Amino acid sequence: MSGRYPTNNIHDKAARELAPIIAAAAPRIEAERQLPAELLAELHKARLFHMLVPKSAGGEEVDILTFFAAVEAVASGDASAGWCVGQAGGVSTVAAYLDTAVAREIFGGHASVVAWGPNSRFAKAVIAPGGYRVTGKWQFASGSRHAHWLGAHCAVFEADGVTPAKGADGRPRDRTMLLPKSKAKITDVWQVMGLKGTGSDNYELEDLFVPEEHTFTRDADADRRVQSPLYRHFSNFNMFGLAFAGVSLGVARSMLRDFMTLAGEKAPQATGFQVLLRDNAVVQSKVAQCEARLRAARALVIDIYGDLWDRAVRDEPFALQDRAEMRMASTFAMNEARQVADMLYNSAGATAIFQSQPFERRFRDINSASQQGQAHQSNYELIGQVFLGLQPKGRL
Repeated sequence: MSGRYPTNNIHDKAARELAPIIAAAAPRIEAERQLPAELLAELHKARLFHMLVPKSAGGEEVDILTFFAAVEAVASGDASAGWCVGQAGGVSTVAAYLDTAVAREIFGGHASVVAWGPNSRFAKAVIAPGGYRVTGKWQFASGSRHAHWLGAHCAVFEADGVTPAKGADGRPRDRTMLLPKSKAKITDVWQVMGLKGTGSDNYELEDLFVPEEHTFTRDADADRRVQSPLYRHFSNFNMFGLAFAGVSLGVARSMLRDFMTLAGEKAPQATGFQVLLRDNAVVQSKVAQCEARLRAARALVIDIYGDLWDRAVRDEPFALQDRAEMRMASTFAMNEARQVADMLYNSAGATAIFQSQPFERRFRDINSASQQGQAHQSNYELIGQVFLGLQPKGRL
């Protein structure tokens, strides 16, 4: 598959067809700080929130490059919409770690979406008969406003609530709890610079009982029920990286497209001449550089993830370097896309600062996306450690 366009492109085609509708809804998405109900209905109709749900749970279980291309296309219309679809996709891979009936209950409905935030030091799950009693606070639950279920990552404690529970390897246990959103207290904190439509709110639980069957340990072989390539070889962490790379590239690509339209129409007044932007040598050079950056970043993602998908289909195990390369591709793509957006924003001049123009919101969105951990420059340190034969000092 490496270097080729995704073979299963039904969902990619649907996403591309929806992109103009999503773009038209973008001002409303930002103003309301969530995806409008009508747009959600279209995204669900196209099954875009179910792309990575196992077939056994009523999902689409697409190949990873189809997922990438579809997220990219949605994000070309609006970054928040792309982020929500991508985030939900990463989360939904965990349906493979649940009993089939439970997976269908949580992920299989027509409009099912599960949202969660990252690990929290303010969270604990105390072992109780038949499950756990959960207390904690979490942040950044992207898509929580249209989700029906939430996930809560917790450190596990023995029944006394004080002693950390340990696994067979002697290490502290962690467990993810799935619960109806109605059981949580949601706090609207999402007053932010960009990605406003993701509605990434805070949530908290107080001594909530969660049954054992609604819990799992992420990427634990012992918990995995579905053994197909997508779930056996790729972690949900890998899918988040792929999704957010797609979001960033989709935003930057649409920004470049609109800048080229502007360049054929705008003659900057500061020059004193009626010379269009497209006739400026500096602008010509920047457009070429932006095109090269986006193509190179996208090609790297497709090359690395595509090769690994082929290997996963053959059930070949991944080495640590393979995981480092996935992290490298997603980090590189997100940062290259941000740099392209920065170049285009500056090249558009004063036009770019107006909300009526297609640059200002995308500039804020892509710079907000680059603050996510998958884009941090520190990732390169971990990747370099692997390439140099060292044990990485963080998660890949």
